[in-house]
Amino acid sequence: MNDVKRMKELIAILNQAGKAYYQENKEIISNFEYDKLYDELSSLEEKTGTVLSSSPTIHVGYELMTSLEKEAHASPMLSLDKTKDPEELSAWLGEKEGLLSWKLDGLTIVLTYENGQLTKAVTRGNGEVGEVVTNNAKVFSNIPRKISYRGSLVIRGEAVIPYSIFQKMNEEIGDVDSQYKNPRNLCSGSVRQLNSEITAKRHVHFYGFSVGDVEEMEFHNSLEEKLKWAAGLGFDMVEYVKVDRHNVQQAVDAFAEQIKTFDLPSDGLVLAFDDIAYGQSLGRTAKFPKDSIAFKWADETADTHLLEVEWSPSRTGLINPVAIFEPVELEGTTVSRASLHNISVLEELELGLGDEITVYKANMIIPQLAENKTRSGNLPIPEACPACGGETKVKDENGIKTLVCTNEFCSAKKIKSFSHFVSRDAMNVEGLSEASLEKMIAQGYLKELYDLFTLDQHREGIIAMDGFGEKSFENLMRAINQSREPALANFIYSLGIPNVGLSNAKLICRHFHNDLQAIRNASVEEFTEIDQIGPMIGEAMVSYFHTPHNAEVLDELLHHLHFKKEEENSEQQILEGKTIVITGSLQHFGNRKELKEKIEQLGGKVTGSVSKKTDYLINNNKESSSSKNKKAKELNIPIINEEDFLAIIQK
Repeated sequence: MNDVKRMKELIAILNQAGKAYYQENKEIISNFEYDKLYDELSSLEEKTGTVLSSSPTIHVGYELMTSLEKEAHASPMLSLDKTKDPEELSAWLGEKEGLLSWKLDGLTIVLTYENGQLTKAVTRGNGEVGEVVTNNAKVFSNIPRKISYRGSLVIRGEAVIPYSIFQKMNEEIGDVDSQYKNPRNLCSGSVRQLNSEITAKRHVHFYGFSVGDVEEMEFHNSLEEKLKWAAGLGFDMVEYVKVDRHNVQQAVDAFAEQIKTFDLPSDGLVLAFDDIAYGQSLGRTAKFPKDSIAFKWADETADTHLLEVEWSPSRTGLINPVAIFEPVELEGTTVSRASLHNISVLEELELGLGDEITVYKANMIIPQLAENKTRSGNLPIPEACPACGGETKVKDENGIKTLVCTNEFCSAKKIKSFSHFVSRDAMNVEGLSEASLEKMIAQGYLKELYDLFTLDQHREGIIAMDGFGEKSFENLMRAINQSREPALANFIYSLGIPNVGLSNAKLICRHFHNDLQAIRNASVEEFTEIDQIGPMIGEAMVSYFHTPHNAEVLDELLHHLHFKKEEENSEQQILEGKTIVITGSLQHFGNRKELKEKIEQLGGKVTGSVSKKTDYLINNNKESSSSKNKKAKELNIPIINEEDFLAIIQK
């Protein structure tokens, strides 16, 4: 393959990954792989003397896709050149002194103060144009709203959510599938909210890393003095140490030790010249300023041998491969296993037992396989499920191969049934994780759904389980007892009937006036009389209630439950028969759940995707190029904003 063709391949991969990261807040390849491909592209560009116009080495970020107001930066916000070698930092610094600080992993923000007041906050955006988030910045947890300096001041910094707050928020959510994936994504979504009340609840913090030109102040040409002055105004500035070329390695080692317990998300360090004039005299390249450089943690790798692949059944029926290898030390801990994600990854690596493999920790945390040096490709795919012995099947969806268990009654799937039953929108049993359910199922304490309400008979055994004790047991019993009086719609939803989500359960319960016996005895035709309930859901309901085993489970459950008496909805059902889809950020409603509840209260139904049956798509950005907007326009479905919606329901 010639060099230019390879460059085009690399550019396509890197740009796709960059778009996913900056626009969609998700990672489709690891940092390790991205840096490896980026470095390969840079080397080829240097070798060939050719830089293509679409290369990520000369472009910063992507176009913005939100309804926030846009604003151009007074000067471009460039990326930093980077290295993973501390010796390169020493060579870069030369005989100068520098400041070595954390490179925080959040959302870059530019704050502007005039006459002591915060007047503007703009995100980095694509480096040239950002989004105005002033109202949200005013509710950051640690930001000065008023400062003593009365001139014009520009502070650049990083908005982040500390790990301690991130973990606490996830603990409150409970449902694993609904939890936030990482602090960076949560922070980005929080800062770019259209409702500042939501931002305030997320406890976003701001840490400054640079200060613009300041009139009538003397900093003796020292960046350190400038940062100290800003800190004196009340800003939390990014932690740094002063270094020279002799002690950079020592300082990097100290930061690396500290990151193990550091509460702020960080993906490396930044080294900047303390001599401001010297740094400015170096100018900049098309993409990088020359007064500072980023240091990214070099992913520590280790060579080892693959011992086996463990096939791990999940609650969804997927059977996920996990690599088990000879233990190695990485980032100060011993690791011996790493997820392989799916069969496609396994095949791409051409894995075989005994192969020599290279492993690393992505972001110094998650063990991953970097490469397979042997590539024997002799690994068999199991034909039987490890959990139940049922037949397995390889599924191929969009080029991604996965292994699934075909047994409807697989024990691994039973965990899914219980997990759904106790989830927040179902029976809402707080503090009962999937891990705990799995242990209780393995011990035989939970066989059928009604066993949940007799767990007190296994007090001693549960208290002896890992992660439990007297207090945990008492809390669990309290949560179970509190769940004994559900709303009927939540109970119907908890049963896990195919295609019956909470919205459909509410429609059904409303139609049958919350009479469970009437619902159990209803025919398919009676269900389809309900607007928005079709034959598929009707057949699923009838099939569920007429299956003898389900009927027995239901009868036993009813011995333990007392349903809340629902007040008949007195509001005019002006949205009856209407199907609505919600997308994008909200301003008048706190979140989508709040808007969804309002729609259901007025007789409407909320679904997750646009189809011919959709009556309205609610999106405050009517001109968005999102897939939902495109689909709505193709089908001539009205796209309305919140103001339009409020006007409709207030007629």
